[in-house]
Parts: sequence; structure tokens; C-alpha cells
Amino acid sequence: MESKSHDAKPGDYVEISLMKSSYEGTLLEAPENEKGIVLLKLKSGYNFGINRRDITEIKVLRKFSEGKEENFEVKKDREKPNIAMIITGGTIAARLNPKKGGVDWLTSPEDLFKFYPEIFKIVNVVRVEIPFMKASEDMNYKDWQKIAKTAEKLLNDGNISGIIITHGTDFLHYTSSALSFFLRNLNKPVALTYSQRSTDRASSDANLNLQCAALAATSDIAEVMLVGHATSNDDFCYSMPGTKVRKLHTSRRDAFKIVNSEPFAKIFPSGDIHKISEYNLRNKNKAKVDAKFEEKIALVKVYPGQDPAILDYYLKNKYKGIVLELSGLGHAPTMRSRKGWTRKLKEVISRGMIVCAAPQTIYGRLDPYVYSNGREILDTGVIYLEDMLSETAFVKLGWVLGHGEWVKSKEKIKEKMLENFAHEINRRISENEFA
Repeated sequence: MESKSHDAKPGDYVEISLMKSSYEGTLLEAPENEKGIVLLKLKSGYNFGINRRDITEIKVLRKFSEGKEENFEVKKDREKPNIAMIITGGTIAARLNPKKGGVDWLTSPEDLFKFYPEIFKIVNVVRVEIPFMKASEDMNYKDWQKIAKTAEKLLNDGNISGIIITHGTDFLHYTSSALSFFLRNLNKPVALTYSQRSTDRASSDANLNLQCAALAATSDIAEVMLVGHATSNDDFCYSMPGTKVRKLHTSRRDAFKIVNSEPFAKIFPSGDIHKISEYNLRNKNKAKVDAKFEEKIALVKVYPGQDPAILDYYLKNKYKGIVLELSGLGHAPTMRSRKGWTRKLKEVISRGMIVCAAPQTIYGRLDPYVYSNGREILDTGVIYLEDMLSETAFVKLGWVLGHGEWVKSKEKIKEKMLENFAHEINRRISENEFA
């Protein structure tokens, strides 16, 4: 049955009636090749396609008023602490485009504030910096350097209590690791936060994450930390060390988990902060950026039957270092294997490449002395990085190799890779740190 004529346009909130059912949602633009389909974004956030011939009526419940949104005025309260925000992109800095059914980047700080007014009950946002707007998968070390340099200026501003950095989730743990190494003499909190779900969805995690990040930014935790949902509920967040956190779920609101360590604190939207582990306290230091970085590094996962000749590619292209994700306590195929890695590792290391090892298991500590295979790999000159996350190891290797004064000898490089700069190595892993 053909639907009766209507004046609904993309972006309007409508009710679509069929013979035996009806649906409410936002009318979307139909794709060019599917003009016979009417697209609707439901309240759940999902898009739903309906055959136009099955529709009996489309009723406009609320018109979309494009370009007529009321202005949002940011009011400052002298009784509240001042913070700064660095906006870099990601779902938390995106808004629904009612016509497309997808999201667009927020084009101004005011747009962000319209969606998240709750943080103004906690703090004054007195500075907003937007060094770039990118999805995290499009970032590289130069973007990490830009964020670090922006943060340095804000950290040394006496009018600012702390910093919130909004960021996409996919590669957030690389950025949090980089800032943990790049920002030296840290004097104030640096809280990175995110949103797994966009603001148009009722289940968005953005509001709680930003509220908790604001509380973290005004706390005494002078660390680079990631702040986000501790559970799938809207009850509290964790403040997590930037070097010991990993995204372990594609879509859950509590996707980020601590690995081989504990959170710094629980943060409740009520304002309560419960300390869990030790951290550096707010201080009078002058923060400094040390963002030297060698980009010719790689992260390689070792798997059964893998040809070690893959390392020739990195030698040919003049890579300076590699982090290998090894199995178990730190193993790779050895001389006993048809494609053993022992001889090739000795070769590339003798030719100047730095090779480090991180646990493929994610949790736990490497120990090459338990089995003969591990000892054989250790004897090649591979640097075993204890319990360090492979992503953190990758970032740290680039940072260490970026320092000319440290790369004069392999012994110095090993010393720096095993020096605990930012909680990246936990000397005492407890049973409670495997979850």
C-alpha cells in the first residue's frame, strides 16, 4: 500500500504507521540506490529500513529546526575550580546528524558544552584547545606531540587546576602511554576520557565519563590517567594509569581495563574519590615536554609457523627497533622448529636493531628462565620487558630511541627500557590484578 502524501523531511521526528504496527524515530535521508526504502533512526539508536510501499502514513511529531538551536552561555562561578580541555575528536566530540543518521564532528567548544552541561556543576572550563579533530585510528606520534605541547602550556598556567583531554577510544591507550612518557615533572592531573556511544543514544557513557574526568582534573592525582566507566552501569568511574590500560571490548561502556595493576582511584559523580593505589601528588613543579620519538619502530605478533624472514623487511627499511609479542612466559619458535627464530634474531640484533619482548598473553610477567626455549631467545639479545603492555612497550621504545644520548649503547637502551618512568612496570603483580 502506498503511503499518503506527507511533508516530513530528513531530520524530523516522525511516527510511521504500517498495517499492524507503528514506529517512532528520526527520519533519515535515503541512500541514492534505495529510494524505495524509508530510513528511520529509532530511540534505541539503531537505524531501521522500511519498504515505502508498506507505509500507510507518516506523521510529523516534531520538525527539525536546522540552524536555529538556542545559544549556550557558559557561566563561570568563582567558587568552582578552573580547568582546561583539549578536544581531539572521537565519539565524545561528535554529534548526530539527523539527516544522515550518522555523526559529524562538533565544530566549536560551545557545541560540546550544549551536550554536556553537567560538568559545569563541578568546574569552570576556562580554556579550550583543539589542536586537531581526528579519529584515534588516524593519529600518529606527531599528534601525540601536539597534544603534549598543548598540555604543557596549560599545566604551567597558574589559573588552571587540571586538564581533560577528550579522545577517540580505538587507540586511546597509545596516546595515554605517549603522554605518560612525554610529560615530565607532571604537576597537575591530566585526565583523558572518551565515549563509546554517541550523545544521541540513551545509553551514552559520555556524561558520566566527563563528570568523573572533571573531578579527576581537580583532584590531587598528578598523573596522566584514563577516566571512564568502571562497570556497564552509571555508578562510578576508575582513574587508570595511562600506561597500564587497554581497550578490551569493542562496544561496552567499561571497555577499558587495567592490566597487571590497579586503578589509582574510584571516582563517583557525587564527588567522592576513593584511593586504591599509590600515585604522585599535585605539586609545584614546572611541567616539561620531552616528546622525542623515533618513528622507525614496529610491533610484531609472533604466531606458530611464522617465517622469521619478516624481520628482513624491517632491516631493509632501516627500522631501529621492534617489539615482539611473545607467547607464554616469553617464547618464539626456536632451533627445534622448522622456522626457528633464534638465528634470525641474532642476525638482526648484531646488525644494530633493538628487539624487545612483551607478553602476548596481555596479563602476567615474562620470565625467559623457566623453559629452555625462553633462555635460547634471551641469549640472542632480546630485551624482556617484564609485565609491560605491548602497546605501551611500542610507544616507550619509540620514545627511548628518540633520545640520541640514550642510543649510544645497547646497554643504555636496555637500562632505559627497564626503567620505570610512569608505572609501566609493576614489580609486584598480585592475584587481584587478573580480572
